[in-house]
Amino acid sequence: MSSISSQDIKKEFFKSKMGIAGIVILSILIATSLLTITTIPVETFQEWNNPGSWMEYPKAATPIWVNLFLVEKIPEHKILTDPKVDDFSNNEINLSTYQFNVNFEYDQFPNDFIYSYSAEYSDSPLLEMSVLRPDGIKLKLISSALPYSNIKTIHADKIFSTDAMLKKELVLQENKFNFNIKKLSAEEIVFSKIEINKPLKGNYVFVIEVFEIDKKSEIIESDLIIGGKAFGIMGTDELRRDLAIGLLWGTPLALFIGLVVSIASVIMGLIYGVYSGFKGKKTDEVLMRFNDVIYALPALPFLIILSVTISNSIFVMIGFLMIFGWVGIAKVSRSMSLQIKTRGYVEAASMMGQKDSKMIFKHILPQLLPYAFASVAISVPAAITTEAGLSFLGLGDPSFPTWGQILHDANTFGAAARGLWWWIVPPGVMIAITGLAFVFIGNALDSIINPKLKRSEEHTSELQSPCNLVCRLLL
Repeated sequence: MSSISSQDIKKEFFKSKMGIAGIVILSILIATSLLTITTIPVETFQEWNNPGSWMEYPKAATPIWVNLFLVEKIPEHKILTDPKVDDFSNNEINLSTYQFNVNFEYDQFPNDFIYSYSAEYSDSPLLEMSVLRPDGIKLKLISSALPYSNIKTIHADKIFSTDAMLKKELVLQENKFNFNIKKLSAEEIVFSKIEINKPLKGNYVFVIEVFEIDKKSEIIESDLIIGGKAFGIMGTDELRRDLAIGLLWGTPLALFIGLVVSIASVIMGLIYGVYSGFKGKKTDEVLMRFNDVIYALPALPFLIILSVTISNSIFVMIGFLMIFGWVGIAKVSRSMSLQIKTRGYVEAASMMGQKDSKMIFKHILPQLLPYAFASVAISVPAAITTEAGLSFLGLGDPSFPTWGQILHDANTFGAAARGLWWWIVPPGVMIAITGLAFVFIGNALDSIINPKLKRSEEHTSELQSPCNLVCRLLL
């Protein structure tokens, strides 16, 4: 161990294709984590389990890129928040208009449409909503006076395509169509061709007009939602949450859990094992018997029991994983410590009267650092998969959008049976890729710092070369 310098390790590591692949994958994961933390608002992370925060999103929508592979294009869910605003005034009458342009190029009807607004006014202004279709036909959707107020007030409301008044208003305009529209939904009437019940493609203009006398009102928030069956890069789940946001936030959480647990476990195991091996005799016997007791405990059942009885907080879970993660490392570091303490410079330091703690931290632990780095890399996937397994069983922290929690929600709502693959495959793939990155790095380091393994690999490759195989067979 001592004969391998950090420069030698670095040089050998970058000769390994496996090590380079691991570093590349890990760099992408770290970049994704930094991008997520800096660009995605923290509110989306905090509101992950608040259903009210995701009401504008569609339920169980497929990713939008699925349309690239479909002959019949399904409608994308659109959330329009920036209308074109115009104000007109004619002596006593004030008119404010809010226009939304919707480019509809799909082969199926939208699920619905919703207009959400918040108006600041006094008295009782009149609000009218209409839509100008691509064929030039204008359909009146609703006309309603806002609730009366003799003082300036703020009124928030939503107009749904499922409102009975809106459907009744559209049926009154049946003469604009060449077929019976009474049995159609409001969105089918608005987006249908005039001669047949099939979607009319083109640009739709939704117009909201506010009429009032003398006084001036204002719509503070104005959003139009065209309900679709496809949304976002990764679709949505049954609770309308954007799965892309959950997958992105899951990346820094997975790295945090894996690295914290593995680093803490390796440090605890190294110090415990080295101290046990260095002290020897009864101290070594007592410490190793305690290590055997912890090692013999079934980790997963105990983690389940502790999560149920104590807490399912993610930080408590990290603590539990640390408790069960150090024992194997302690055994290996003890055996290394027994070898190193017999070397001349350690015995010389002991004869000079150096304290045990100084000899451990100055002469023994530095020799184990290459092994420590390899152990950290190899331990990360185990921590990530254990957290994912506990979360999948419903024992994780539901307030954090980890990949395991996403898979748990998918299992709860029967995503596999319903064919909602976009809810299941991406988090599983992310867990596998993250684990693979650290396995590549750990195996590359292990082959460098473990001379026996390195010689074995060289011998195996030597045996497997075509020339040597032929020569051996001839002999």
